[in-house]
Amino acid sequence: MDRRKSIQTLIFGGAAAGTGVVFNSCKTEENAEAIDENIANSSEHFFGRTPAELERIEKLNAEQLFNEHEMETIAALSVVILPPKEPHGGPIEAGVPDLVEFMAKDIPSMGPTLLGGLMWLDHKSNTEYGVEFKSATLEQKKEICDQICWHDIEIPLSKQPLEIQFFYMMRGLTVTGYYTSKVGIADLGYKGNAPNVWDGVPQDVLDQHGVAYDPAWIAKCVDQSKRNIKAEWDEKGNLLT
Repeated sequence: MDRRKSIQTLIFGGAAAGTGVVFNSCKTEENAEAIDENIANSSEHFFGRTPAELERIEKLNAEQLFNEHEMETIAALSVVILPPKEPHGGPIEAGVPDLVEFMAKDIPSMGPTLLGGLMWLDHKSNTEYGVEFKSATLEQKKEICDQICWHDIEIPLSKQPLEIQFFYMMRGLTVTGYYTSKVGIADLGYKGNAPNVWDGVPQDVLDQHGVAYDPAWIAKCVDQSKRNIKAEWDEKGNLLT
């Protein structure tokens, strides 16, 4: 699942669909070849996206929703929400501002809240400190955010003031955007799938069920010195090596 779908999932509270291949029926002998070809073509050329999705992404990337000042304000707010950490960096290095704009274009209902919230930030900062939000000191920015970062959970978010909805949305986009990026994943220390060593079912579990390994088979299947050797079978399905 890519970052766009991850964030849509969190925003709407449901699973984001779209595998790049649409099937009208189960795989059978008659359609197996066509389905396998579709899977191969999708994996090789579209990486989980259909041609229509790719066209839409290109179209959205060509559009501009936020002006330069608004993008700078989004960047300034994002690093207040999630301060950068060495050695990986923070929301700017993770491309969070660009992602926020893309998501607002992809989900147009987000646009008014984000644009209104950015205006509110500048108005609040100008009123209290005489400068735009992006030019305020870190402490001033934190003081402004402290006023809108909590909301009454007894009241539906849609009924909360716009600035509350804005901060809630920006916090979700910032954190999710960061931790679905290469930078954020590195910060988590996530290594991905890695091979480990399996030496069989623990003896106490075998004893519990009254079973035991055949010594001949365990020597063939759980010999870690041969873990990189490809298994070979005879014509009757017997394991040779």
